[in-house]
Amino acid sequence: MNHLCSRARADGYRSALEQAGLRIDPALIRHGDFQHEGGFLCGGELLDLPDPPTAIFAGSDQQALGVYEAARQRGLRIPQDLSVVGFDDLPAARWVSPPLTTVRQPLADMGRVAADMLGNLIDGTPLRSQRVELSTELVVRDSTAVQPG
Repeated sequence: MNHLCSRARADGYRSALEQAGLRIDPALIRHGDFQHEGGFLCGGELLDLPDPPTAIFAGSDQQALGVYEAARQRGLRIPQDLSVVGFDDLPAARWVSPPLTTVRQPLADMGRVAADMLGNLIDGTPLRSQRVELSTELVVRDSTAVQPG
């Protein structure tokens, strides 16, 4: 949670729950390291709870793949028993089985905006803003399902 991108992703998660009218349960929030092993460990902790979640939103695709392994080791099927969503839309997200639902960042636009800002700074032109927000996109694949009942 020391990185701005981590806080932004956590804020987005909380905002989505609030917009859906769902209660935020701090006991279901874990902080990992964006890596496969972190997702495996944190996902395993969640799946071992007495009342485990039916869906996990991971802060990165790598973490989501760790959640896949934690679920597999517990005999859970994705998405039948557990929905998983990642963040980044890494190339592997569409090739893993089942393909991972994820949040795509506009990486090319991010690079273009950063280069423009750097060019302005080099030219001595003041920045219009210190912060630029670009839209993300939810890419729905086969790792999510509608909760039955």
